[in-house]
Amino acid sequence: MELKPEALASRSGEPLRPVYLIAGPETLRVLEAADAVRQQARAQGIGEREVFDADGRDFDWHQLDASFNAPSLFSAQRLIEVRLPSGKPGKDGAEVISRFCANPPADVVLLITAGEWSKAHHGKWADAIAQAGVIAVAWAVKPHELPGWIESRLRTRGVRAERDAVQALAERVDGNLLAAAQEIDKLALLAEGQTLTAAQMESLVADAARYDVFRLTDAMLAGQGPQVSRMLAGLRAEGDVVAGLMPMIVKELLRTAALARVQAQGGNLAAEMKAQGIWDSKQAPFKRALQRHASAQRWERFVVEASRIDRIAKGRAAGDAWVALERLLLAIAEARAVRLLVA
Repeated sequence: MELKPEALASRSGEPLRPVYLIAGPETLRVLEAADAVRQQARAQGIGEREVFDADGRDFDWHQLDASFNAPSLFSAQRLIEVRLPSGKPGKDGAEVISRFCANPPADVVLLITAGEWSKAHHGKWADAIAQAGVIAVAWAVKPHELPGWIESRLRTRGVRAERDAVQALAERVDGNLLAAAQEIDKLALLAEGQTLTAAQMESLVADAARYDVFRLTDAMLAGQGPQVSRMLAGLRAEGDVVAGLMPMIVKELLRTAALARVQAQGGNLAAEMKAQGIWDSKQAPFKRALQRHASAQRWERFVVEASRIDRIAKGRAAGDAWVALERLLLAIAEARAVRLLVA
C-alpha cells in the first residue's frame, strides 16, 4: 500500500501494519509521518522501542534479523526502527527486510525511515514492504504547491488567512517547510481568531528563507531568475563569501556541460545523468537548463566565466565578485540574460 505521509496521521484508529517505509527528501514530512506511526504504536499499547542506525556499510543486518526473533522484554509488542539515510539497504539488508515482510513476527512493527528516494531505490525489498505494509514517500513540496500546503496547515492549526497573506508567508519561508511549520505554530498563538491579512502576516513572521548554495544552484538550473537574485542577496546578508559558493556552482556547471556534450552528440542523456549521480527526483532542473541552453559551447563558456569569478573572489582578478556572480547565474536562469556576461 502507498500513502501520502500526511495520511498516516489520519489512520490512528486503525490497526498497525507490520512494516512502514517512510522516505524522501522533505525532512519535515518524513519526521511527522514517522511520529504519527510512533503515536499510533503507543496508543495501541506498544511500549518497547528499538532503534538501529543503518548509516554505513559496516551496519550488521544480521543483528537486526536476530532482533526480529528475540523475545520482547517489557511489552507484548515492539516497535523496531531502522534509520536508513541513503534509502539503500544493500544486498544483505534487502534480504533481511524481504524475509521480515514475507513472514512478519506477530510482536514486531518495523518502521524504516530514509532521507533519499527515487526510482533507483525501488527493488524487491520495497515491493515486499508495499505488499505487507505501507510506503509513504515525502517528496519535496514544489514552489507552486507551497501556498496550498501552508493554507492546509494553517487550517489544521485553527488559523484563517487571506490568500495574499498565505502567499506572503510562502515567499518568506522560500520552500523551507520546517520554518513554515514553526511560523504557523507561532501564528496559532498570535492570530487570536482573526483572519490574517498580508500586512499582519508580514509583521508577525520572521524572514526564515533558507538561503544556501544547494537551493541557489537548483534555482539557477530551474530558470528561477528572481529567486536567484533574492537568494544571493540573502547569502550576502548572512555573511557568505563568493569564494565559498564557487566550488558547488562550478561542480554543477561542469556536470551540466558534460550533459550538454552528450545531448549534442545524440547520446543517452538518461544514462549520463545516472553516471553523474543525478537521480530521477533531481533531474528536472537539469533538463530545463539544457532546454534553455542546448549548446555545449555555451555551458563551457559558463564554466570559463565561473573560473573568472572565482579568481575575482580570491583577489587574483579585478571586479566585483557578487555582481559578476549574479550576472552569471541570471544568464543561466534566463536565456535572454546571456548578454549580461562579459564578452
